[in-house]
Amino acid sequence: FVIFLCALAFCAWNGYVQNTWLMKGHLYPSNWIYDLRFLTGMLLAVIGMAINLHADHVLRNLRKPGETGYKIPHGGMFEYVSGANFFGEILEWTGFAIAQWSLVGFAFAFFTFSNIGPRGYHHHRSYLRKFDDYPKNRRAVIPFLW
Repeated sequence: FVIFLCALAFCAWNGYVQNTWLMKGHLYPSNWIYDLRFLTGMLLAVIGMAINLHADHVLRNLRKPGETGYKIPHGGMFEYVSGANFFGEILEWTGFAIAQWSLVGFAFAFFTFSNIGPRGYHHHRSYLRKFDDYPKNRRAVIPFLW
């Protein structure tokens, strides 16, 4: 219950801070949507969201109705990382931070990585222990790196 309350407080505070920053639209010039930082950030955010949605779809459909137990996810970014959903979310919020180009956005991306990165690493280690045939070339969260 305490974890739930902490998560609720964090999400509420983050929403407030992000909204407060974004509502000060006068901080951005009128042509900001054509700036390379905004365009790059939005592209990364959309790609991250697509990866995240696809990974969630793969995870939801791993088992047939009535099946139990763990299975190895395959397809999409799961061919490169154990935590494709985590990678997608990290990419999504990193893109958002680049598009927003603010300390607030970068802080949220950093804390997202700090929270989700270790979870992905622990999932990866669990998969390696549980499955003898788990793909050895997969990384934990960041393709080809970590």
